[in-house]
Amino acid sequence: MFPIRDHNPSEKVPYVTYALMAINIVVFLGYYGMFQNPRALQSFFETWGLVPAGAAQNPVGFITSMFLHGGLMHLGGNMLFLWIFGDNLEEEMGHTNFLGFYLASGIGAAFLQVMADPNSTIPMVGASGAIAGVLGGYLLMFPKARVDVLIIIVVIFRIIPVPAWLMLGLWFGLQLFSGLNAPPGVGGVAYWAHAGGFIVGLILALPIWVRRGGTAYWKRTKGHPPHPEANYRRVRTSIPKVTRR
Repeated sequence: MFPIRDHNPSEKVPYVTYALMAINIVVFLGYYGMFQNPRALQSFFETWGLVPAGAAQNPVGFITSMFLHGGLMHLGGNMLFLWIFGDNLEEEMGHTNFLGFYLASGIGAAFLQVMADPNSTIPMVGASGAIAGVLGGYLLMFPKARVDVLIIIVVIFRIIPVPAWLMLGLWFGLQLFSGLNAPPGVGGVAYWAHAGGFIVGLILALPIWVRRGGTAYWKRTKGHPPHPEANYRRVRTSIPKVTRR
């Protein structure tokens, strides 16, 4: 299940969201050549990523690890989520506050991952924790916003709109389930960073939600971003249909 867009793109230019995407992409391109040299790449990640067992000796890794990725798919997936969900939250919070929110979510996510597996010597890299914070904030502010998701079941491809609470709730539940069942000390996905970032983002967005009126804000906006939905039209395809005889 992959989100491809929401139905309420922001009305203002999300400069911080675009800047964060650009920084992540430029940084990735800067060390992309190291993927041909696994030893150099491992050393680079150990220096600038976050190694839980050495986190106290290298606190800068809590920030620098947010801008590193382990491959094109890792980078692409994170930037897709940031592009879809970051703009509305930035519009609601303001540029500076959103930047602080993003960084704080990433630091909180990394801290929870370190607490969950403090003896791990595997470098943690990726913007996933910070972006998970964006998802948590989005869920609190816009629970009924419609999100188009691509559903892939073997050879069946379908795009359907679902409310944000369903898509993000399932995503969060999957992170918790996977984190509880993942063996410690094994490389892979930092599920506790995802779950932690989501919770931190939800908590950090809570004061803004309260200032907007709390449940009264939901009633006023019907759980959607406070501006009209985009009018997405279906595009007819020229591919002919094949019918069975």
